Amino acid sequence: MNLFRSPSSRSLSLGLAVLRIAVGVVFLSHGYQKLFVFGFAGVTGAFTHMGVPAPGVMGPLIALLEVFGAIALIFGLLTRPLALLFVCDMLGAILLVQLKNGFSHYELEFLLCASSVA
Repeated sequence: MNLFRSPSSRSLSLGLAVLRIAVGVVFLSHGYQKLFVFGFAGVTGAFTHMGVPAPGVMGPLIALLEVFGAIALIFGLLTRPLALLFVCDMLGAILLVQLKNGFSHYELEFLLCASSVA
């Protein structure tokens, strides 16, 4: 194996699959908590407290995206539209909630956003 040559298309596909599955698992974990631990009311309340616009709509929508979108992502379904939605999800989390606290408070969101772009 030569570490300094360009990767094959098979290697690139495998690497993107690993990234896609890992990102899906992280989103699923966070979405599961929103949907099944906090519930729609709890997520709406948290989004209200954080100053997210339209929390009664956005809270449940994000919870559903992070659960069902993550499952689809893990299985490789609708990857491009879901990636766009996850980028919007993470940009919202960064810009509306975490940015004021500094990078160390939004590094996970930043990594998930960049991974969704990839």
